[in-house]
Amino acid sequence: VQLQASGGGLVQAGGYLRLSCVASGTVFVMGDVGWYRQVPGKQRELVAEVSEDAITKYADAVKGRFTISRDNRKKTVDLQMDSLKTEDSAVYYCHTKQLGWKFGDFWGQGTQVTVSS
Repeated sequence: VQLQASGGGLVQAGGYLRLSCVASGTVFVMGDVGWYRQVPGKQRELVAEVSEDAITKYADAVKGRFTISRDNRKKTVDLQMDSLKTEDSAVYYCHTKQLGWKFGDFWGQGTQVTVSS
């Protein structure tokens, strides 16, 4: 079982992208899922998180612009990113601590988001 992230790309400031994270393999349960981002030389930071029962939280820097959602039937978690800024440029990763009956740190492979001015 693993997470697979997709949806990154190059977009102009003010534009939008939608990232998707899907749990592959036979997964009946997916725990809380977070989207993180990292730029070179900086620590990975939490951008948004959604719990198993769809409670969400966001970093202050993205509140009002990003929306996280999940589909438990499809085992997907999406991050809709609107009104993108150049400072949103980073590699984005999804993460969870539970896939099926396995517990640990499960990271997607990362997807590059580049916002040009």
